[in-house]
Amino acid sequence: MASKYVVEIARVAPILSTDGDFSDLREIKKQLLLIAGLSRERGLLHSSKWSAELAFSLPTLALAELQPPPPPVTEEDAQDMDVYTLAKAYFDVKEYDRAAHFLHGCNSKKAYFLYMYSRYPSGEKKKDDETVDSLGPLKKGQVKNEALRELRVELSKKHQAREPDGFGLYLCGVLLRKLDLVKEAIDVFVEATHVLPLHWGFFLAHIYTELQLIEEALQKYQNLIDVGLSKSSYIVSQIAVAYHNIRDIDKALSIFNELRKQDPYRIENMDTFSNLLYIRSMKSELSYLAHNLCEIDKYRVETCCVIGNYYSSQSQNEKVALYFQRALKLNPRYLGAWMPMGHEYMEMKNTSAAIQAYRHAIEVNKQDYRAWYGLGQTYEVLKMPFYRLYYYRRAHQLRPNDSRMLVALGEKSAILPSAGRRGTEYPRKRSGQWIVMTLPESLLPDASYLAMHHSGYPVANSQTEATPSSKIQEPFSTHSVHQK
Repeated sequence: MASKYVVEIARVAPILSTDGDFSDLREIKKQLLLIAGLSRERGLLHSSKWSAELAFSLPTLALAELQPPPPPVTEEDAQDMDVYTLAKAYFDVKEYDRAAHFLHGCNSKKAYFLYMYSRYPSGEKKKDDETVDSLGPLKKGQVKNEALRELRVELSKKHQAREPDGFGLYLCGVLLRKLDLVKEAIDVFVEATHVLPLHWGFFLAHIYTELQLIEEALQKYQNLIDVGLSKSSYIVSQIAVAYHNIRDIDKALSIFNELRKQDPYRIENMDTFSNLLYIRSMKSELSYLAHNLCEIDKYRVETCCVIGNYYSSQSQNEKVALYFQRALKLNPRYLGAWMPMGHEYMEMKNTSAAIQAYRHAIEVNKQDYRAWYGLGQTYEVLKMPFYRLYYYRRAHQLRPNDSRMLVALGEKSAILPSAGRRGTEYPRKRSGQWIVMTLPESLLPDASYLAMHHSGYPVANSQTEATPSSKIQEPFSTHSVHQK
């Protein structure tokens, strides 16, 4: 899964070197400051924030070095300046439709990008408004951003005419990715990075972390620490997350504690920190963190998750569910809320709600092994061996060296020969092909219920045709690379 930074920054800096040379930190800082400005002009706020944080971690520049040459201004830029300034103000206060209305007809590349980009988050917001109250499993494509196809057609015409700059190519790639046209999206993203290259080592480190290649990720991050980026709160936080992912709890806690001293008002990744405090039963520290974040910003998604973890440590299950649901109302695609909500429903023995939560987690990021493993545990409670084996196998594929996955997979595989009577058909993969096997009759009512109520599950009734292979291979919607 691509990081929100990997894709957004890839098209920003036309002067950056691609050789991985970190010897001139002053030049790197100038480039980062340039990136921050270019991103801010186009409404890419996370990109601007990220680059500004990295620039802050480097030594201060002299006055003469802080006066870069002014960017070239075209005749089209001059003509669109007034309307761009007005529309950008509307965009900044999230009046996206209003911004797009005033930008319609602009010809400069910067104004045109903002025109197209304003319509994208407008459609995303409307889509989220339709799904925010639904905690049930969503069918793939059930709720759509209606602007996606229209934007794609417009940008594709520009692309064919070789008109878009790196920013336009980036947005075109995002739209293709949201439409599940992954191969085409990759081609466009690669083209965008060639037009405006930025190849920093820790982008690769972030992908290593996502793929659970933690040793490789830590090596990349350590290289950046060694060359002078040791004060970067972003890099330090990612190192802590990496240690969290390999369950080196003491090391991760130590790094998070140092990060809190360095940046006490930071909220990003604090939900991960609260997970560690919860595991260690450090209730007083977890209580302090929850109260502190509540004072900083009580309506941030991470704050709601931290408070949810605090109430979970106090075994107040109803309040736990309340705060995780609040987090999901703020961001329905926040993985850090769906996962603990699934765990909490399991604690409450509400397996139906747990299945829904884990399914939502997979819809957000199907590469996260925890959701697949959680579904396996849920079906183990329901005594449905074929289902749990399927989900444990998926978890093992994503986390092949985790002993928990191996033990679960081995134990559940051992009991399968005893289930041989004919009942509900269940697709499984053999020699690269999907075939249909049978579930025992004792499982037929539950399996039929799930087939009706949880679309996308790899199950078909024996009275009907087998589930199409396309549904088995891609039963869940994929994770967006875009972050507003």
